[in-house]
Amino acid sequence: MSVIPKLHQTVLAALLATAFVMPAMANAPAAASAPSAWVEASNRNAAIVLAAQAQYSPENASDTGLAQYDGLAADLGPNITERQVAAMRKARAQLQQKLATEKDERVRQDLQILTQAVDQEVAGTQLDAKYALPWIDVPQMVFGSMQSLLQEQRPAARRAKALERLQRYVGQFPGSTPITAQAKARFTEKIGKPGLAGPVRLQVEQSLENVPTYIAGIRKLFADMQIAGAESALAAMEQQLNDYAAWEKQVVLPLSRTDFRMAPELYAFRLKQVGIDIEPRALVERAQVAYLETRAAMQALAPVVAAKMALKGVDGADYRQVLRALKTDSIPNEQLEAHYKGVNTQLEQRIAQQRVVDIPARAMTMRLASAAESAAQPAPHMRPPPLIGNTGEHGQFVLPVSNPAASGKGEAYDDFNFAGAAWTLSAHEGRPGHELQFSAMVERGVSQARSLYAFNSVNVEGWALYAEAEMIPYEPAEGQFIALQFRMLRAARAMLDPMLNLGQVTREEAGRILTDEVMLSKAMARQELDRYTFNMPGQAGSYFYGYTRILQLRAETELALGEKFDRLAFNNFLLGQGLLPPDLLAKAVREHFIPEQRKARD
Repeated sequence: MSVIPKLHQTVLAALLATAFVMPAMANAPAAASAPSAWVEASNRNAAIVLAAQAQYSPENASDTGLAQYDGLAADLGPNITERQVAAMRKARAQLQQKLATEKDERVRQDLQILTQAVDQEVAGTQLDAKYALPWIDVPQMVFGSMQSLLQEQRPAARRAKALERLQRYVGQFPGSTPITAQAKARFTEKIGKPGLAGPVRLQVEQSLENVPTYIAGIRKLFADMQIAGAESALAAMEQQLNDYAAWEKQVVLPLSRTDFRMAPELYAFRLKQVGIDIEPRALVERAQVAYLETRAAMQALAPVVAAKMALKGVDGADYRQVLRALKTDSIPNEQLEAHYKGVNTQLEQRIAQQRVVDIPARAMTMRLASAAESAAQPAPHMRPPPLIGNTGEHGQFVLPVSNPAASGKGEAYDDFNFAGAAWTLSAHEGRPGHELQFSAMVERGVSQARSLYAFNSVNVEGWALYAEAEMIPYEPAEGQFIALQFRMLRAARAMLDPMLNLGQVTREEAGRILTDEVMLSKAMARQELDRYTFNMPGQAGSYFYGYTRILQLRAETELALGEKFDRLAFNNFLLGQGLLPPDLLAKAVREHFIPEQRKARD
């Protein structure tokens, strides 16, 4: 249920995230349009920031499509914070020089987006250094990095670079230092410094449990892609990752914390980073209202679903009983991918019939997650395609069937493997949601400033939840029912994430709401709680907040245009803007879309 930005995170934070890896298989090549002159000019400016970031995190630059970084590895050497900040400030100065002379309004707007992204990266780097011991989940990082290169869709020459990168990780490439040694050094040199908090204990424990899964996943990737001559580096990798885990048990675990709450200044920054620009308490208040309204809508629809599905022994007036009954008719894992693909096809037909938004003629890619992928990212997610130099790669909807990181040791989900769930989840991760969102950026030639550096969770997840809402009227009753459940989950996230981090609710109390009210499986609820408390604090509220911002803009536009409002044109226009922040998106709608629509229909 997520897509996570990568390029404008701090170096250390970026290495902790693993949902950046690219899709595993492409269909027909994307028909990318030739960029216009202003987009080319803007992309030259974005290249300044890309080059500065790639010095320290070349893996992310490679993921984005810059093949010259394929064989390189992250720099975690001494003074990493100071060096990264200096590089970003130098890039900012260059952007300011460009802004002083640039005349094109669109390029100027992109320069401002780039400058703000740089400022945010510097602020995040400094705040992390101020409040946190720099612990890195190296096994997870290495697996995600290897998976990003070792994909069937990659050209063979790019896949071959995975061996060089692995050799750099383990210190076998000339001039390289093992990444585990660098990570240990950065952590130990900060031990004892006043004010620095260790990582959350549960996060470290889960990381330790997952080490064998990541090692096996890396070996499988090299075997599947038939990378010759890799055994020496693989053996070193296995030894070093196991040694790193032993070091974590001895050094990191004793310094870990059971109180997951972040420093208030750091949590406030996390909210800003994902695009939430209101106070946490205001977000909670809005979400509480939406939560109760959505629950009431589920309650009203429950009898209709119970009657349609002929559910026996179920009180149709209780949405909880109806939801439990729907989950009992589960789809076997070996049939799950085919079922979702069938639903995707039906959604695409209805998108076209109802003129919701324009979609590509090619098929969408969807598959189940491997065990290692599920450990790295235990929620359904979209893997974006390379947004630079794309040669036909597409985004991919990936569906885990268990949560290997849970203390239940691979406890299975029951949240996505029944018929009612496939509709809204496909609309969110597939079409008209994330898959279409990223396809549009590649195929319509959106500037890199708007596709990479305006990227935050409010922009991205707001569209996907809006896409769910657009499709609800065209789904069967059971699909509508689960769409409401997922919408209630998004309101619960916007309540519980801030409440947990402000100390207003305990993890146990939040878990009860998720299992007993939202009706998530224990494994899924655990994934949610981990997200709120240590994996991505602050991010969970972005779905609800982004959705409300788009709805508000939609209402404003409908009122302004009246009978002249064209939903297809409006939705296509939103996608064509890339990932503009809500305020800039609203400005584009008011200053361009509304006047142009009025003129076209006069």
